[in-house]
Amino acid sequence: MNAANWGTPPDLPDTLCYLNGEFTALCDARVSVLDRGFIFGDGVYEVLPCYATRPFRFEQHMARLDRSLAELRIANPLPRAEWASVAQHLSQSLRDTQGAVNQLIYIQVTRGVAVRDHAMPAGLMPTVFVMASEMKLATPEQREHGVACVTADDFRWEKAHIKSTSLLGAVFARQISVDAGAVETVMFRGEHLSEAASSNVWVVKNGVVMGPPKDNLVLEGIRFGLIEEICRAQGLRFELRPITRAEVLDADELLLSSATKEVLPVTRLDGQPVGQGRPGPTYARLYAGYQHAVAALTA
Repeated sequence: MNAANWGTPPDLPDTLCYLNGEFTALCDARVSVLDRGFIFGDGVYEVLPCYATRPFRFEQHMARLDRSLAELRIANPLPRAEWASVAQHLSQSLRDTQGAVNQLIYIQVTRGVAVRDHAMPAGLMPTVFVMASEMKLATPEQREHGVACVTADDFRWEKAHIKSTSLLGAVFARQISVDAGAVETVMFRGEHLSEAASSNVWVVKNGVVMGPPKDNLVLEGIRFGLIEEICRAQGLRFELRPITRAEVLDADELLLSSATKEVLPVTRLDGQPVGQGRPGPTYARLYAGYQHAVAALTA
């Protein structure tokens, strides 16, 4: 094999991306092999949804980026206005060139380039990478009938509240559901619900919407705050507390939330029906509230 072509994927897109202050074609972007994101996974990321090129919950995403960077002792390399400008430029470019109405803006910040050593070196210039892709939302069939999930033990590390690029645990967890022909893997630490591989999980019982507490064992999804706001507007009771495996299995409704899933009903878990085995009334109210928030953004 020609050394120049070693490990080069054949069909990387030529859509626009941002790397260390420059806009360039994604297929041409290059990062040093000594970048600590490549060597150690020493970095964080965010995924910002844009509807019709308008960022959704931008301030909340930026606040979480700040929290993750602070945990890694990396100063935020860009002011929020510049993050917004980069996101807007990439989302508009993707719409203009690919016709993508809604976009996902992937943001990654690593500690930067240094000789390999586990300790955190001071004074590095962070590597900043941003790209845009089309946001593929849940299908009408998934919304009408719900989706299937499987359960697994949560075998990841105990700093899940950091949105870290070290995602091998999530990769393994997601593959469990892929192998089972399911949409997500609902995970438990011991006998308590944590989250799914790339989603937060919500339990509905007797009309109460419940999620696990905000702590180091769960990544606080941006929809935590949004779902609480929708519950308040809809007159639904909202609780964050430890939730047992038995409560999950006995749920009237089970829901997933993420940037692309928005709010999505789970109607089968480990091959068994959840509640009545169809999307329930609380899901319908939360999804309607979510769409109201999106409509307000794009009005």
